[in-house]
Amino acid sequence: MEISNWNPAMLLKLSGSYWETCALHTGVKLDLFTHLADGPCAATELSMKLELDTRGLTMLLDALVALQLLKKQSDEYSVPESVSAFLDRKSTDYLGYIIMHHHHLVEGWSRLDEAIRSGTPVRNRISHEPTDVERESFLLGMFNLAMLIAPKVASHIDLFGRRRLLDLGGGPGTYAIHFCQKNPQLNATILDLQTTQSFAETTIKRFFMNERVDFVAGDFHGGPYPDGFDVVWLSHVLHGEGPENCSNMLSNAVAALESGGVLFVHEFILDNDRTAPLFPALFSLNMLVCTPEGRAYNEQEIIELLRLAGLSRIERLQIDLPNGAGIICGHKES
Repeated sequence: MEISNWNPAMLLKLSGSYWETCALHTGVKLDLFTHLADGPCAATELSMKLELDTRGLTMLLDALVALQLLKKQSDEYSVPESVSAFLDRKSTDYLGYIIMHHHHLVEGWSRLDEAIRSGTPVRNRISHEPTDVERESFLLGMFNLAMLIAPKVASHIDLFGRRRLLDLGGGPGTYAIHFCQKNPQLNATILDLQTTQSFAETTIKRFFMNERVDFVAGDFHGGPYPDGFDVVWLSHVLHGEGPENCSNMLSNAVAALESGGVLFVHEFILDNDRTAPLFPALFSLNMLVCTPEGRAYNEQEIIELLRLAGLSRIERLQIDLPNGAGIICGHKES
């Protein structure tokens, strides 16, 4: 890895980069992009409409213009189409949920030193909380991210002849739905917490998949899982757990597979020396802040977990995914 030639300007830019992040988060939280997508508006008019302080709102709007997230002509602000496509709540490609999930993580990250001193999380685990604003942002944020990646993944994975897929910890079921869309012979079951069910059923209905995708409420820490599947899919599940829980989960998942079945693990995967790529290395810290034992795993660790669970012919698929993500699969022999 090439080492950057750091200088004071670069270090200070990195140190203050959260200013830009917080400006974006606030714009999304106040839903400014949705309101401005309806047409240009002056700060005074928008502040009255949203019951905000005019001085503060003007400062934020000007900063968003400087970030090229808004445009300004005379005293009126508007949203470029390339921004409204993703930040207007009415858009089908809206990314506000994942951005608000990132916003909810900020407080925990500000206490990273406490997590490192104690080795324990400093915030509640969103994925296991009852339904509320933070959980909605988490689940629909996962839907936001999966919608960007799932079509590519489904087109690269050959499930010809496969009949039943278990989407373990599948949340809204985005991957299960896309696998079924790509493979007309396939049916899928999403296994996740009861608090996830309403989000999953809404997503299933949205894609008209009620006849082919169902939901089973359960905690994947327990077992056994429903069985009779010839595919098991785990997307971004292992990183929330320590090695022992991962091992138990994978053993139960393999037991749910018929002979000849295949299991896929989709994760942010570290290089074997754990110092790259950058995103999985930072994501490991996010798991420290948020979970008792979670972390990013390197490729060799995932391969070994699959081997110990009883799988063979284990390989990493050659598919280019963002943020250091990768897919490793293993087969259950007849």
